[in-house]
Amino acid sequence: MSGSAACVAGTGRASPIRVLVAEDSAVMRSLLRTALGTSPQIEVVGMAQDGRDALQAAGATDPDLVLLDLEMPRLNGLEVLAEMRARRMRAKVIVCSTLTRRGAGITLEALAGGAADYVPKPVASNLSEGVNELVRELVPKVLALFPREGSYCPVQFPQHLPAAPVGAQAGGAGSASVLVIGVSTGGPAALGQILPELPAEFPVPILIAQHMPRLFTGVLAERLDGACRVRVREAQPAARLEGGVVYIGRGDWHMEIAGVSGECAVRLHQGVADEHCRPSVDLLFRSAASAYGAGVLALILTGMGSDGLDGCRAVRAAGGKILAQNRDTSAVWGMPGVVARAGLADQVLPLESIAAEVTRLVMNVGRGEIAR
Repeated sequence: MSGSAACVAGTGRASPIRVLVAEDSAVMRSLLRTALGTSPQIEVVGMAQDGRDALQAAGATDPDLVLLDLEMPRLNGLEVLAEMRARRMRAKVIVCSTLTRRGAGITLEALAGGAADYVPKPVASNLSEGVNELVRELVPKVLALFPREGSYCPVQFPQHLPAAPVGAQAGGAGSASVLVIGVSTGGPAALGQILPELPAEFPVPILIAQHMPRLFTGVLAERLDGACRVRVREAQPAARLEGGVVYIGRGDWHMEIAGVSGECAVRLHQGVADEHCRPSVDLLFRSAASAYGAGVLALILTGMGSDGLDGCRAVRAAGGKILAQNRDTSAVWGMPGVVARAGLADQVLPLESIAAEVTRLVMNVGRGEIAR
């Protein structure tokens, strides 16, 4: 990032993150308490055994976060979440879900209803492994939702973005040949707002790398397909890319674009050892830059970590355009934040403005001409 502005104190928290655990299984409550206890930044302030107890405990303890089981007696997790929102409780929610198709469907409904994130229940064969799974999967998500007090650098755009290579045409209105999207934490809700606003005649293919388990991506594609004018599919091997079709990468598989502009297809594989996220945003974006060059429009949305940063560098080097979601509308401003701070984003936009700007850039219409 260019510019000489000094880093300033952040607005993150210094006190522990106060967590209420709502779970009907005594074994799971014990696992969750043990896993959360491994971080000095987290304090468990209550345990609830069913939905009604969870609401009562949330009112009494005013937690920062509720870790919410979706299948509980008296009130289930979805009912608890709806009541929390109706009462305007400030607590964020992470839901605990089972790795089944039914669990995936309920989890996605919870995310659409305001839950910030989810964690799969451990499938380990013993308690020690179960705790280790939760420490790996849950604790980083809790910490990401509540940034610590520290320093950060405000976003500054360089006066001159990196130049496109010789022979590449700079991306401009109407020049996009493909839209690629990278997203993680908060993704289902963000996609659920953006994609239904795209017109049925959207002329280019859309490929999405969403960090999710295998079962979840198929259910997500089905839910979005029912809500959108464009078609939404879970990506299939060797599927030829078509305009107006959304391809969501399979959980636990990398998705890349094979071929050159106009004759491209989906490539799925699991063979890249140095990529910790599957599907990888970096791999998808790099393959798009290779196949479409300056015709790439890349969109980096809410999510923890930095997956997509290297891919955005490749898109920028090829002459493509990059949009990033802003801090205020992101569940976690990790992935879009690192891209914005690196000076790679052409625009940093609130979630509610993204669909209109994508449509404008792809369909070459003025800002006042976009049909809603």
